[in-house]
Amino acid sequence: MANIDTVLIRQLVILVLILFSGINIISKGVQAKEDDRKVTNIGAVIDVTSHTGKEEITAMEIAVQSFNNKLNNHGLSLYVQSHGKDPMLAAAAAEKLIKENNVTVIIGLETWELAAPVAEIGTRARVPVLSFTAPSITLPLSALRWPFLAQMANNDSEQMTCIAAIIRSYGWKKVIAIYEDETYGGDSGKLAVLIEALQDIGSEIEHTLVLPPISSLSNTKEVMQEELMKLLSLESRVFVVLKASSVMTIHLFEEAKNMGFMGRDSAWIITDKITTYLDSFNTSIISSMAGVLGIKTYYTENSSEYESFYGQFKQVFRKKYEDEDNFEPGIYALKAYDAIQIITKAMEGMINTNISSKQLSEKILLSNFTGLSGEIQFERGMLSQNPTLRIVNVVGKKYKELDFWLPSFGFSKSLVNEETEHDGNTAQGLYGQVSWPADLNQVRNPKGWAMPTNARPLIIGVPGRTSFEKFVKVKNESNQNEEPEGYCIDLFKMAREFLGYDLPYKFVPHFSTYDDLVRCVHNKTFDAVVGDITILANRAELVEFTQPYAESGLSMIVPAKSEESAWMFIKPFTWEMWMATGAMLIYTMFIVWFLEHRSNPEFEGTWKTQIGTAMWFTCSSLFFAHRENVQNNFTRVVVIVWLFVSLVLTSSYTASLSSMLTVNKLKVNETDIEFLKRNNLKVGCDGDSFVRNYLVDVLQFKSENIKTINSQDSYIGEFEKKHIAAAFLELPYEKVFINNYCKKFSATTPTYRFGGLGFMFRKDSPIAMDFSKAILTLSENGKLKELEEKWFAPSPECSTGVTDNQTERLRLHSFWGLYIFAGATSTICFFLFIIKIIKDQYRSNTIPRNNSIWSKATRLAKFIYQGQQINFAIDQTRPQLPEIVGRGSSRWKYSSPDAAENHEAASSEAADVEMLYIPGG
Repeated sequence: MANIDTVLIRQLVILVLILFSGINIISKGVQAKEDDRKVTNIGAVIDVTSHTGKEEITAMEIAVQSFNNKLNNHGLSLYVQSHGKDPMLAAAAAEKLIKENNVTVIIGLETWELAAPVAEIGTRARVPVLSFTAPSITLPLSALRWPFLAQMANNDSEQMTCIAAIIRSYGWKKVIAIYEDETYGGDSGKLAVLIEALQDIGSEIEHTLVLPPISSLSNTKEVMQEELMKLLSLESRVFVVLKASSVMTIHLFEEAKNMGFMGRDSAWIITDKITTYLDSFNTSIISSMAGVLGIKTYYTENSSEYESFYGQFKQVFRKKYEDEDNFEPGIYALKAYDAIQIITKAMEGMINTNISSKQLSEKILLSNFTGLSGEIQFERGMLSQNPTLRIVNVVGKKYKELDFWLPSFGFSKSLVNEETEHDGNTAQGLYGQVSWPADLNQVRNPKGWAMPTNARPLIIGVPGRTSFEKFVKVKNESNQNEEPEGYCIDLFKMAREFLGYDLPYKFVPHFSTYDDLVRCVHNKTFDAVVGDITILANRAELVEFTQPYAESGLSMIVPAKSEESAWMFIKPFTWEMWMATGAMLIYTMFIVWFLEHRSNPEFEGTWKTQIGTAMWFTCSSLFFAHRENVQNNFTRVVVIVWLFVSLVLTSSYTASLSSMLTVNKLKVNETDIEFLKRNNLKVGCDGDSFVRNYLVDVLQFKSENIKTINSQDSYIGEFEKKHIAAAFLELPYEKVFINNYCKKFSATTPTYRFGGLGFMFRKDSPIAMDFSKAILTLSENGKLKELEEKWFAPSPECSTGVTDNQTERLRLHSFWGLYIFAGATSTICFFLFIIKIIKDQYRSNTIPRNNSIWSKATRLAKFIYQGQQINFAIDQTRPQLPEIVGRGSSRWKYSSPDAAENHEAASSEAADVEMLYIPGG
């Protein structure tokens, strides 16, 4: 408080001296020669003690001298007053220039806090004011409030958008904003613009560090350390310095470096005003800012006008300020030069006439030309075009220029137009290589987060008690130094190896519910939680989850019983399969009978005898038990194909029936949740998880009907004692349970899905994203599957493969090709046999050619069926053939020994006598 009083007293003394003693803080600048020419007085209110102020004075003197050398009838006189970085002093200096020096225009004012009161004085005195700055937020009525104000700048919207784009491109979610408070309070509106820009990209300001005014501090080093100590407990390590004086900037970065805030995972971004200090800082100061990204307004250095100005500036500045190290003109020097140009161009054509302040102000606002600082054209009192920005990076003892930022476009490698470059970059990061703080040729970008170290490892909570210990198991509750074990622990260690950086950690068991673990991460008791944590919407609002490593859903476990049936033997085939097999058997039986009954004695006899023989032969061939011989070659082909079909069918049937009888078919007793609720049956669940609340709130179970079960083995006892009728488990637990008790229990397909199981980190932690990538990598390369097989291998009785009672019945679509092949073979053999018979009969003239077709068909059918000689036209006067006493045999049988001789004689004499020929093939 004493410091503030001292400052106010000092400022009041200076103000009194300015108003009443008439003392100039700096003498007059360049003046026109005392001759007959008309002189226009220009006032400048700047900080004459700063490097920027010295640049501005030099640039304005060069512009005034250039104008005075061109014209003999008109001259400019420059009067300079210092504002001392204080709005009250700036206002007093402006009044002094107007009253004592009768200035026509006032220029200067690098901050809006200084420009606003001077604009008020200019409006009241009707004196145009040219400021080098503009408010961070465009004021809607500024043109009406300050009609004599022309702002040679834009608002901070474009600059904050550029900063937000940098933050977005590197995935930083939390930012710490830093600014130096003005003497009379305020942040110039920069913070509000930055907050809005960050909201557009999904980031936020975690903390705002407000530094007291440097003029109010007696021990700057101590105060700076106290302020920076507040940031140690914060997680973000992305710092955006919005506003600070040059002296405050020096102290800020020196102490930040000493306190470790310039580490490899830190990122610092400074605005354009602070970036201008880099040109005036010596190498030792710049080295403390190594790795900082800065924003500066771009201006071209290739024009002839700039080259001419540059030569003059360097010569004058070096001669006038020998103690300064840097002789390069900055953006404010260019604006100061352009301000004189605006005034002189506004007075063109009116040099020989009297011009009012109103007219001069209007002419200034109508300016339209390209100056050293860029395009000069006003709209509503400020520059109409957003500036092109340049991102710079402090490297070592100097800084290098990286990318351009083009308005409404984004990052660009070069200064090009929107229409000529196809890919504006706002999300992929800077094109130029950035050297970050404490850069030791690091490959990765800074996390922008307080990363764990050996001194401060990542504190990881693990569930102290779990129902299924294969996921996480705390081996010794009394000894917390002994690491837990389980699937989740091994997965964490495997994923850690894929991070690309070292991650010190410490496991801390926590014996409470899973929801309590979520709260511990949210309130920063733990940095993370490794375990079987279910990803839920309400939890995701408080913490950051990784990519799920296991799917999750709610399954119902119920006791199962064996499904027994007297008709089990017919289940290997579907009814379509049985129908097709029976049809194939009957068709094959018919073909075999047709081919064999004329020539094979074993197929002779009455109708019943022939059908029985054919049926027996076909059915017994299924088991390769047939004894009948086949004599027709066509029959042999049909039988071979049928035997192949029989082999396939019997083998498939045997395998399917064996599977059905071997695997214990389980049938769920109650699968309907409504049945459980309707009959008030008790169900069990894990008491530490969210499932109990889910059963009550969502599935509408009565709380008294829900029994809490704390271990995997306890479920068996509860079922055996009939204490519960069903158990509700999450899908990963259900798989583990069924893998061990597949013979006794069955599970329903999960109907209610959740987000899966994942690890838990603090909100917006970049480590969570790195673990997500690592888990995806493990999933893709098969390591995750191997880990599951290691921890969740089924018990020996459940390792046979089929445990879900879903042995498939054999269907027709799997065998239709086989049936078509067998049927086609039989059909082809049938027609080939018919064709052969007809051919032989025509060859032997057994069938007269002059008979009708119907008569031929009838006789042929009788011949095929009866297998005997059919005489169509027999000459009774010719010798007769001996009687055939047998048919259906491959040999001829005669009634007397002389039959062969008589038959041979008769055949030579009577060609028209029909003789029966029974083919052997």
